[in-house]
Amino acid sequence: MIVAENIWKLFPVQRDRLGFKEFLVNFPRYFNGNKRNFVALKGVSFEVKKGQCLGVIGRNGAGKSTLLSLLLGVMQPSRGSIEVRGRKVPLLALGAGFHPDLTGRENLLMNGILLGNTEKEMLEKMDAVIDFSELADFIDRPLRTYSSGMCMRLAFSVAINANPGVLLIDEILGVGDASFRKKSSGTLRKLIKAGVATVYVSHSMQTVKDICDRVIWLEHGEIRAEGEPNSVIEDYISTQC
Repeated sequence: MIVAENIWKLFPVQRDRLGFKEFLVNFPRYFNGNKRNFVALKGVSFEVKKGQCLGVIGRNGAGKSTLLSLLLGVMQPSRGSIEVRGRKVPLLALGAGFHPDLTGRENLLMNGILLGNTEKEMLEKMDAVIDFSELADFIDRPLRTYSSGMCMRLAFSVAINANPGVLLIDEILGVGDASFRKKSSGTLRKLIKAGVATVYVSHSMQTVKDICDRVIWLEHGEIRAEGEPNSVIEDYISTQC
Protein backbone atom coordinates (compact mmCIF):
# COMPACT_ATOMS: atom_id res chain seq x y z
CA MET A 1 0.00 0.00 0.00
CA ILE A 2 2.91 2.35 0.73
CA VAL A 3 6.34 2.18 -0.87
CA ALA A 4 8.95 4.87 -0.10
CA GLU A 5 12.31 4.54 -1.84
CA ASN A 6 15.37 6.64 -1.00
CA ILE A 7 13.37 9.69 0.08
CA TRP A 8 15.24 12.97 0.47
CA LYS A 9 13.60 16.28 1.35
CA LEU A 10 15.56 19.54 1.20
CA PHE A 11 14.36 22.99 2.19
CA PRO A 12 16.20 26.18 1.15
CA VAL A 13 17.75 27.94 4.14
CA GLN A 14 17.07 31.38 2.62
CA ARG A 15 14.48 32.68 0.23
CA ASP A 16 14.93 32.10 -3.48
CA ARG A 17 14.39 35.70 -4.63
CA LEU A 18 17.07 38.08 -3.42
CA GLY A 19 17.06 41.84 -3.53
CA PHE A 20 19.60 43.54 -5.83
CA LYS A 21 22.13 44.20 -3.03
CA GLU A 22 21.77 40.67 -1.68
CA PHE A 23 22.26 39.30 -5.17
CA LEU A 24 25.51 41.24 -5.60
CA VAL A 25 26.82 40.02 -2.23
CA ASN A 26 25.82 36.41 -2.90
CA PHE A 27 26.61 36.38 -6.62
CA PRO A 28 29.71 34.14 -6.33
CA ARG A 29 27.75 31.49 -4.46
CA TYR A 30 24.90 31.57 -6.99
CA PHE A 31 27.36 31.55 -9.89
CA ASN A 32 28.99 28.42 -8.47
CA GLY A 33 25.58 26.83 -7.84
CA ASN A 34 26.22 26.32 -4.11
CA LYS A 35 22.78 26.97 -2.71
CA ARG A 36 22.40 26.18 1.00
CA ASN A 37 19.66 23.75 1.98
CA PHE A 38 18.36 22.18 5.16
CA VAL A 39 18.10 18.41 4.73
CA ALA A 40 14.96 17.21 6.54
CA LEU A 41 15.03 13.61 5.29
CA LYS A 42 18.03 11.63 4.05
CA GLY A 43 17.56 8.45 2.05
CA VAL A 44 14.51 7.11 3.90
CA SER A 45 13.07 3.84 2.53
CA PHE A 46 10.29 1.56 3.86
CA GLU A 47 7.15 -0.34 2.89
CA VAL A 48 3.77 -0.72 4.60
CA LYS A 49 1.55 -3.56 3.39
CA LYS A 50 -2.19 -4.07 3.83
CA GLY A 51 -3.01 -4.81 7.44
CA GLN A 52 0.27 -3.41 8.78
CA CYS A 53 0.91 -0.51 11.13
CA LEU A 54 4.27 1.24 10.96
CA GLY A 55 5.24 3.35 13.97
CA VAL A 56 7.52 6.34 13.49
CA ILE A 57 9.38 7.62 16.55
CA GLY A 58 12.08 10.21 17.16
CA ARG A 59 12.78 13.52 18.82
CA ASN A 60 11.20 16.80 17.73
CA GLY A 61 12.78 17.90 14.46
CA ALA A 62 13.75 14.36 13.43
CA GLY A 63 11.65 14.56 10.24
CA LYS A 64 8.47 12.76 11.32
CA SER A 65 5.97 15.45 10.29
CA THR A 66 7.83 16.04 7.03
CA LEU A 67 7.51 12.34 6.26
CA LEU A 68 3.75 12.40 6.92
CA SER A 69 3.36 15.45 4.68
CA LEU A 70 5.14 13.62 1.86
CA LEU A 71 2.96 10.54 2.31
CA LEU A 72 -0.15 12.72 2.27
CA GLY A 73 1.02 14.40 -0.92
CA VAL A 74 0.98 18.01 0.30
CA MET A 75 4.66 18.25 -0.68
CA GLN A 76 6.92 16.30 -3.01
CA PRO A 77 10.27 14.66 -2.23
CA SER A 78 13.41 16.36 -3.50
CA ARG A 79 14.75 12.94 -4.50
CA GLY A 80 13.37 9.42 -4.42
CA SER A 81 9.83 8.19 -4.93
CA ILE A 82 6.67 7.56 -2.90
CA GLU A 83 3.75 5.38 -3.97
CA VAL A 84 0.58 5.31 -1.85
CA ARG A 85 -2.36 3.16 -2.97
CA GLY A 86 -5.87 3.53 -1.62
CA ARG A 87 -7.84 6.37 -0.05
CA LYS A 88 -5.58 8.37 2.26
CA VAL A 89 -7.20 9.55 5.47
CA PRO A 90 -5.08 11.88 7.63
CA LEU A 91 -5.40 12.45 11.36
CA LEU A 92 -2.60 14.98 11.65
CA ALA A 93 -3.90 17.76 13.88
CA LEU A 94 -6.81 18.47 16.17
CA GLY A 95 -9.60 20.21 14.30
CA ALA A 96 -7.81 20.14 10.94
CA GLY A 97 -10.46 20.85 8.31
CA PHE A 98 -12.98 21.94 10.95
CA HIS A 99 -14.53 25.41 11.22
CA PRO A 100 -15.05 26.82 14.75
CA ASP A 101 -18.29 28.63 13.90
CA LEU A 102 -20.00 25.55 12.43
CA THR A 103 -21.70 22.97 14.62
CA GLY A 104 -20.26 19.56 15.26
CA ARG A 105 -22.82 18.05 12.89
CA GLU A 106 -21.98 20.51 10.12
CA ASN A 107 -18.26 19.89 10.62
CA LEU A 108 -18.76 16.12 10.44
CA LEU A 109 -20.58 16.51 7.13
CA MET A 110 -18.00 18.92 5.68
CA ASN A 111 -14.98 16.93 6.87
CA GLY A 112 -16.40 13.66 5.58
CA ILE A 113 -16.88 15.18 2.14
CA LEU A 114 -13.32 16.54 2.20
CA LEU A 115 -12.12 12.98 2.90
CA GLY A 116 -13.80 11.71 -0.26
CA ASN A 117 -17.34 10.79 0.77
CA THR A 118 -20.39 12.10 -1.04
CA GLU A 119 -22.95 14.19 0.85
CA LYS A 120 -25.42 11.30 0.59
CA GLU A 121 -22.88 8.86 2.07
CA MET A 122 -22.13 11.15 4.98
CA LEU A 123 -25.80 11.73 5.74
CA GLU A 124 -26.30 7.96 5.80
CA LYS A 125 -23.30 7.55 8.15
CA MET A 126 -24.11 10.54 10.33
CA ASP A 127 -25.86 8.67 13.15
CA ALA A 128 -23.09 6.05 13.37
CA VAL A 129 -20.40 8.76 13.42
CA ILE A 130 -22.18 10.69 16.17
CA ASP A 131 -22.76 7.52 18.20
CA PHE A 132 -19.08 6.61 18.04
CA SER A 133 -18.00 10.14 19.03
CA GLU A 134 -20.26 10.04 22.12
CA LEU A 135 -21.07 13.70 21.49
CA ALA A 136 -24.80 13.53 20.78
CA ASP A 137 -25.55 16.12 23.51
CA PHE A 138 -23.12 18.62 21.93
CA ILE A 139 -23.35 17.82 18.24
CA ASP A 140 -25.46 20.88 17.34
CA ARG A 141 -23.29 23.34 19.26
CA PRO A 142 -20.54 25.43 17.59
CA LEU A 143 -17.15 23.75 17.50
CA ARG A 144 -15.58 26.70 19.35
CA THR A 145 -17.35 25.46 22.48
CA TYR A 146 -15.60 22.06 22.26
CA SER A 147 -12.56 20.95 24.19
CA SER A 148 -9.51 19.52 22.38
CA GLY A 149 -10.62 16.03 23.40
CA MET A 150 -14.05 16.57 21.87
CA CYS A 151 -12.48 17.78 18.62
CA MET A 152 -10.36 14.63 18.56
CA ARG A 153 -13.48 12.52 18.97
CA LEU A 154 -15.08 14.23 15.98
CA ALA A 155 -11.98 13.85 13.80
CA PHE A 156 -11.42 10.20 14.68
CA SER A 157 -15.09 9.32 14.29
CA VAL A 158 -15.18 10.75 10.78
CA ALA A 159 -11.88 9.11 9.80
CA ILE A 160 -12.84 5.56 10.73
CA ASN A 161 -16.09 5.90 8.78
CA ALA A 162 -14.38 7.24 5.64
CA ASN A 163 -13.50 3.76 4.30
CA PRO A 164 -9.76 4.43 4.51
CA GLY A 165 -7.21 2.39 2.60
CA VAL A 166 -4.33 4.23 4.27
CA LEU A 167 -4.43 5.99 7.65
CA LEU A 168 -1.81 8.63 8.49
CA ILE A 169 -1.92 9.47 12.19
CA ASP A 170 0.10 12.05 14.09
CA GLU A 171 -0.22 11.81 17.90
CA ILE A 172 -3.99 12.38 17.90
CA LEU A 173 -4.80 9.15 19.79
CA GLY A 174 -3.04 10.55 22.86
CA VAL A 175 -5.76 13.16 23.39
CA GLY A 176 -9.01 12.65 25.27
CA ASP A 177 -10.15 10.62 28.25
CA ALA A 178 -8.84 7.15 28.97
CA SER A 179 -12.02 5.29 27.98
CA PHE A 180 -12.22 6.92 24.56
CA ARG A 181 -8.48 6.39 23.97
CA LYS A 182 -8.99 2.69 24.68
CA LYS A 183 -12.02 2.59 22.39
CA SER A 184 -10.13 4.40 19.60
CA SER A 185 -7.11 2.11 19.88
CA GLY A 186 -9.35 -0.96 19.73
CA THR A 187 -11.17 0.36 16.66
CA LEU A 188 -7.87 1.19 14.97
CA ARG A 189 -6.60 -2.34 15.56
CA LYS A 190 -9.78 -3.71 13.95
CA LEU A 191 -9.26 -1.48 10.89
CA ILE A 192 -5.65 -2.65 10.58
CA LYS A 193 -6.71 -6.31 10.81
CA ALA A 194 -9.30 -5.58 8.11
CA GLY A 195 -6.51 -4.48 5.78
CA VAL A 196 -5.95 -0.75 6.39
CA ALA A 197 -2.29 0.26 6.06
CA THR A 198 -1.36 2.68 8.84
CA VAL A 199 1.53 5.00 9.63
CA TYR A 200 1.44 6.17 13.23
CA VAL A 201 3.71 8.96 14.51
CA SER A 202 3.82 9.32 18.28
CA HIS A 203 5.86 10.18 21.36
CA SER A 204 3.78 7.69 23.36
CA MET A 205 5.96 4.60 23.36
CA GLN A 206 3.31 2.44 25.04
CA THR A 207 0.73 3.27 22.35
CA VAL A 208 3.27 2.48 19.63
CA LYS A 209 3.95 -0.89 21.28
CA ASP A 210 0.21 -1.60 21.54
CA ILE A 211 -0.71 -0.72 17.95
CA CYS A 212 2.32 -1.07 15.69
CA ASP A 213 3.89 -4.27 14.37
CA ARG A 214 7.00 -2.47 13.10
CA VAL A 215 8.81 0.75 14.04
CA ILE A 216 11.31 3.08 12.44
CA TRP A 217 13.37 5.47 14.54
CA LEU A 218 14.20 8.72 12.77
CA GLU A 219 17.15 10.81 13.88
CA HIS A 220 18.32 13.92 12.01
CA GLY A 221 16.24 12.83 9.01
CA GLU A 222 17.73 9.34 8.75
CA ILE A 223 16.49 5.93 9.84
CA ARG A 224 18.68 5.02 12.80
CA ALA A 225 16.88 1.74 13.52
CA GLU A 226 13.99 -0.31 12.14
CA GLY A 227 12.34 -3.46 13.39
CA GLU A 228 10.18 -5.00 16.10
CA PRO A 229 8.65 -2.30 18.37
CA ASN A 230 9.99 -3.41 21.77
CA SER A 231 13.58 -3.66 20.55
CA VAL A 232 13.65 -0.35 18.65
CA ILE A 233 11.84 1.53 21.43
CA GLU A 234 14.20 0.13 24.09
CA ASP A 235 17.21 1.37 22.10
CA TYR A 236 15.55 4.75 21.54
CA ILE A 237 14.68 5.24 25.22
CA SER A 238 18.24 4.35 26.25
CA THR A 239 19.54 7.38 24.29
CA GLN A 240 17.11 9.76 26.02
CA CYS A 241 18.59 9.22 29.50
